[in-house]
Amino acid sequence: MDAITNLITRRSIRKFKSDMVPKETIEKIIEAGTYAATGMNRQSPVMIAVTNKELRDRLSALNAKIMGTDTDPFYNAPVVIIVLANKEMPTYIYDGSLVMGNLMNAAHAYGISSCWIHRAKEEFETEEGRKLLESLGIEGDYEGIGHCILGYADCDEPAPSPRKENYVYWAE
Repeated sequence: MDAITNLITRRSIRKFKSDMVPKETIEKIIEAGTYAATGMNRQSPVMIAVTNKELRDRLSALNAKIMGTDTDPFYNAPVVIIVLANKEMPTYIYDGSLVMGNLMNAAHAYGISSCWIHRAKEEFETEEGRKLLESLGIEGDYEGIGHCILGYADCDEPAPSPRKENYVYWAE
């Protein structure tokens, strides 16, 4: 699929099969994330690839608690890639957001469904979140940017929403 078609046809999926994505495919998607543009190429983000079901379920429960629900905010997706970025860099939020975009677009190119799930900031401000980072050897002042959930869709791909009026203004 060409790049423009990939960008235009990607959709967020909110219902996943429990089938695991092959590790080789996850690695390729993550590699695309590492090539996202970052301010002055400082590469402020880091990613945590979660395929361990127990940890995935713990993160889901923490995220649900923050959201104020008892449902799975990861929609049964078996893979969660957490993007965090170093707050010492002035462009950290933008850098992490671009990584998220690369991950979702790369996933689509490989036939894997995805969705951006929020509340990573709040998760990693909790004691449990900070302990998880510490257990993985992640040191520094990192803020959670988002969770890129990955898996195989267990639903039809949604139709695109119409583009809003006045999305683009020209200054010619």
